Amino acid sequence: MPDTQALVSEFVLKLKRRKVEGSHATARQTAELLRSVISQQRIPHTNQAAHLIEAVKVVGEQLISANPVELAVGNIVRRVLHIIREEDLSLATTAVGGLGLSADSDDDEDAERDDRTLLSATAVAAASRSTLRAPALHTLLEDIPDSAAAPHTPSSGGESEGKSKSDKSVRSRKLKHDVIEAINELLEDIDTCHEQIAEQAVEHIHQNEVILTLGRSRTVMEFLCAAKEKKRSFRVFVAEGAPRYQGHVLAKELVARGLQTTVITDSAVFAMISRVNMVIVGAHAIMANGGVIAPVGLNMVALAAQRHAVPFVVVAGSHKLCPLYPHNPEVLLNDLRSPSELLDFGEFSDCMDYGIGSGAPLHVVNPAFDYVPPKLVSLFITDTGGHNPSYMYRLIADYYSADDFVVQRRTALGS
Repeated sequence: MPDTQALVSEFVLKLKRRKVEGSHATARQTAELLRSVISQQRIPHTNQAAHLIEAVKVVGEQLISANPVELAVGNIVRRVLHIIREEDLSLATTAVGGLGLSADSDDDEDAERDDRTLLSATAVAAASRSTLRAPALHTLLEDIPDSAAAPHTPSSGGESEGKSKSDKSVRSRKLKHDVIEAINELLEDIDTCHEQIAEQAVEHIHQNEVILTLGRSRTVMEFLCAAKEKKRSFRVFVAEGAPRYQGHVLAKELVARGLQTTVITDSAVFAMISRVNMVIVGAHAIMANGGVIAPVGLNMVALAAQRHAVPFVVVAGSHKLCPLYPHNPEVLLNDLRSPSELLDFGEFSDCMDYGIGSGAPLHVVNPAFDYVPPKLVSLFITDTGGHNPSYMYRLIADYYSADDFVVQRRTALGS
């Protein structure tokens, strides 16, 4: 079995060198790596969830810092942390139920069960919370005296101690097994998100409509092709998405699938938007306030859509939902790409060289992303359905724990 640290170092290097880019690829590989890390962890009998959380945070910090612009990496790290907390809560709740503790007691048992009543109320209250906070309930349950956890039996002390160790070992394996199973489900959700989103296409695209998009997004392509397969007849305007011109790639793919497609320049969006019924675009990340980090040029498209009252729809998998806000210091909103995508160095070398000529040098700025505020977004379509921007906070509560918004180890905090 490969060494965990070697796998982590290899993936960190890929992120730094941009060998792995895009939300889908980075999300999937991050989940697979964290699954390997957890499966190879040797966790103690006490504070099992805390040990797993610490191990994931150690790796998560390295991955996030390797390429902060790939927000999907941090999203998956936080999702896995939430999974650990949820599975720990589930096992703790089961353990509490197995104790048979109840706040109601018979009169003849009151004296015997006074101590247990308080524990039961506390444990049930903790189990009802949506987010389990440290210390974990496992720690509390392991501190229960034998007399409170089970009736006295004539068994010897050695047998009781052996049984206790065996139960703890089983519970340890159970936690790891449940967490790994949940990560497998997360991987399946990432792999099938395009199909799940595409199934909703027929509800949003209608006959003889004109759809506008910009650049290339696999989610958008699958969404449009799914509507075509349902016998919807419509036309697609594709803005080319300069300077990388990914719109040209999307246009070829749509034509190959039999869709009526027209390529337009990015600067022609305002001129063409009056003919459009709906704008459908992909996203790099969806922020907690409902704002969108998207390929450069999409803010201009969103403003044009708002000016002409055209619905602006964003299709994206739930792994792109980020629990942070754009103003958080952990969020890197943009990435500056190579100037060579805009200008040829050979042709403009004289203008860019500080040492040649008396004029001021030419500067080239090539941002990769735009930020689209939530007020410009009409609807989000995810693998869980359609949602308004104001509903993002509810999805975040389902997918993430507030304790994990900032992925930082306790040791790092104390130093």
